[in-house]
Amino acid sequence: MRKYRALPVALLAALALTACQDGTGTKDEGAASSEPASSITAKAEETSGATGAKDANSGTATGAKGGASGTTTEAKGGNSRAAKPTDPADPANRVSCNGSNTTVTAQPVARPLNHMLITVKNTGSKYCDLTYYPVLRFDEMQWVPRPVEDSQPQAVTTLAPGETGYAGVLLSAADGSGEHGRTSHKLTVGFQGRTPNSSGGPSALPKLPAKGVYYDSSLTVTYWLRDMDEALSY
Repeated sequence: MRKYRALPVALLAALALTACQDGTGTKDEGAASSEPASSITAKAEETSGATGAKDANSGTATGAKGGASGTTTEAKGGNSRAAKPTDPADPANRVSCNGSNTTVTAQPVARPLNHMLITVKNTGSKYCDLTYYPVLRFDEMQWVPRPVEDSQPQAVTTLAPGETGYAGVLLSAADGSGEHGRTSHKLTVGFQGRTPNSSGGPSALPKLPAKGVYYDSSLTVTYWLRDMDEALSY
């Protein structure tokens, strides 16, 4: 924008020079000159040459200023565009997966024994991150199931729109060593944020089978994973 502000300044300077020259001419016309014609002609040429040089210098300086301004503006614009990542998978453009942008199901499986699979599908328009592991709560239980630390992936499980992620749940000990066993008919699946134990947004309430789900003190859950078979391998 400086380039376009510089142009009127140059024009005003040229007009000012022209006005001064016209004023001098008007004063000279008031009386006849006693100097020889050759002397007057030499002065006129000298004045014209100086004026032309000054105008040329003014144009050069204005052009240089305008060019520098344009370069600075373009560079600034380029940096601004570069600072805005457009890759949807870029961490700056991803959001947390939670109950508002996913569908969640919880289904007991036949194999392995006493296991349940939690499936999360990204139904939003942006990539979302399944951070850490689901926070499970059956009915009104007052404790949080332990995560299976060996299941922690090397990187956060990120879901593109339409993709699914998984977590496996060991409901009870196969050898009957678990304690305080009970049957639940309600499950709340909580999502963690960017830091451990922080809120990642709304929870989900997947339906359980009509007969309920039995669990005991052996209840554990894996981290969020991309592969269903891996989620059920713990």
